Amino acid sequence: MGTGGITMGFISALTMAHRWIAERVTSGGLVIDATAGGGVDTLALAQLVGAKGTVLAFDIQQEALDKTATRLEQFNDPSTLATVSLIRDSHATMSKYVNQVGSVGAIMFNLGYFPGGDESIITMPSSTIEALEQSLDLLKVGGIITCMLYPGHAGGDTEADVVQQWASNLPTGRAQCIMYRQLQRHDAPYLIGIEKRS
Repeated sequence: MGTGGITMGFISALTMAHRWIAERVTSGGLVIDATAGGGVDTLALAQLVGAKGTVLAFDIQQEALDKTATRLEQFNDPSTLATVSLIRDSHATMSKYVNQVGSVGAIMFNLGYFPGGDESIITMPSSTIEALEQSLDLLKVGGIITCMLYPGHAGGDTEADVVQQWASNLPTGRAQCIMYRQLQRHDAPYLIGIEKRS
């Protein structure tokens, strides 16, 4: 129990990802949702950078992009949102959609599968690592990548290990990497944050 009888708890990994990004991104910027899914992160990014900002949202499934579009349309004040481009393509191709290297403030990855969609379609380690490499190039110095990992589903455990190993091996002069994870549950979703240093 916390003070005054209030139960205390840590915030979720996804909420922490949003917090890390909000601390580093300003209105009017360019940000990327590498895995649009149901559009939760796309909407959060569109709110964060505001009407003068731009969001690129990627997904290989049209159903995911349609759900994201609906979520954006149903927002209570769409005029306050960024311009959002919904792109049906792999996150591993994101660099061809960005005009200038070093221009992106934040890139969010929420790996695994699209809940409510075809759960046999999952992100794969090879394309995810390619996308992460591109992300580091596209980020401005001080920009951030957040990567939600899901070791609790088949294939997600392998992808989580590969991403964690990749991040661990980044030179400290290029990026600073941290992890936010519940230690008692090895299969719980967890977050890696990567801040570009040079």
